[in-house]
Amino acid sequence: MDQQAALIVVDMQRGMGEPDAGERNNPDAERNIQALLAAWRKKGWPVVHVRHISRTPGSPFWPGQPGAEFQPDMAPLGEEHVVEKHVPDAFTHSSLERWLHVRDLRRLVVVGVSTSNSVESTVRTAGNLGFEVAVVCDATFTFAKSDYAGIPRSAEEVHAMSLANLEGEYAAVATTRDILSASDRSSSV
Repeated sequence: MDQQAALIVVDMQRGMGEPDAGERNNPDAERNIQALLAAWRKKGWPVVHVRHISRTPGSPFWPGQPGAEFQPDMAPLGEEHVVEKHVPDAFTHSSLERWLHVRDLRRLVVVGVSTSNSVESTVRTAGNLGFEVAVVCDATFTFAKSDYAGIPRSAEEVHAMSLANLEGEYAAVATTRDILSASDRSSSV
């Protein structure tokens, strides 16, 4: 691969780990995100941390609340870029697109939470903007949710449908192993 990829870590905040966040899938997602972060940091590749800051008083993601803080194991380092957002899509009303273009970063590897919300929204926009995107299926997770007809869906079902929505049209779906193997073979992913 001939061009460096930016690792985009979406909404890995303390509030996502709270029990009242709901039933989730991919219990190893954090471990996989940490492995990818370690690989990017070792190579000095660009990392972007996205943080949701709610505009709804009482939300765990309201400014100043513990839930809005990054999970300590995934907190940004001083040189890593941080994007704050108020909607699911990390590109909307932020400088993310410009930041990537200024650095000639056209390839993105996206991880984080939740697959069916902020990850899917961000990846759709990235694909529409012409970025080459990989979504890491075992380094993302989501929560159980009822569908439009009121049928309860497990977190794994919701996750699988979101990945199906993205695959091919907006992104390639890969595993942590796929991405780490590609990074070991080249100076870029």
